[in-house]
Amino acid sequence: MAKTILAVDDSSSLRQMVAFSLKAAGYQVVEAVDGQDGLEKAKLQSVDLVLTDQNMPRMDGLELIKLLRELPSYQKVPILMLTTESSDEMKSKGRAAGANGWLVKPFDPQRLIEVVKKVIG
Repeated sequence: MAKTILAVDDSSSLRQMVAFSLKAAGYQVVEAVDGQDGLEKAKLQSVDLVLTDQNMPRMDGLELIKLLRELPSYQKVPILMLTTESSDEMKSKGRAAGANGWLVKPFDPQRLIEVVKKVIG
């Protein structure tokens, strides 16, 4: 059974690139256009990993992570930030919200797959 990843990003080209890379590596991908959409989709089905951008309309990545962590089914699901934000301050905010890892855009698809494999196999 393929593992499912929720990819949350307001850039459709970036979502497509992430989805393409992950699908090529054998993962199933659910795409969401922003944090609000991501939260709604996360409530509809369980996923093995959440990959989220930080800067998005309606709800940003940190808010999404905080809300996901409040759901019993998402307390142990790994969450990775995939964002242009790379400051230590942002990373510590991400960790405080419940993020497990950080990937900086522009991302290398091979690196993304390596990190995902490390986190969920």
